Amino acid sequence: MPRWKFADFASIPPVPCPCGLARRAFHGISEFPGTIHITEIQENARLHYHKTLTETYVFLKCEADAQMELDGEIIPIRELQSIVIPPGVRHRALGRMTVLIVVLPEFDPQDEWFDE
Repeated sequence: MPRWKFADFASIPPVPCPCGLARRAFHGISEFPGTIHITEIQENARLHYHKTLTETYVFLKCEADAQMELDGEIIPIRELQSIVIPPGVRHRALGRMTVLIVVLPEFDPQDEWFDE
């Protein structure tokens, strides 16, 4: 058994999430305490936050008008920029984009919270 781990995001079925459709890899890997997601955001995402998770977004592709809302502040984003979103920050993506998301600790769908 190799010690390294491999993920083919093209073969991981997407699942719905507040941001769009996510392909999630590396769940349950003891050597890596997080997960990595490729998320396709097709329209404005639902505003949400996490109580324990830190997410780091890397914007792989995005339309010219793409933005992020972070605790009520709207900021423009472009390809190859990155944002660290600590626990408690209400956030959502605005516009179409493809985002690589590194989640620490490992993603837990029970740690998605909504104010409404």
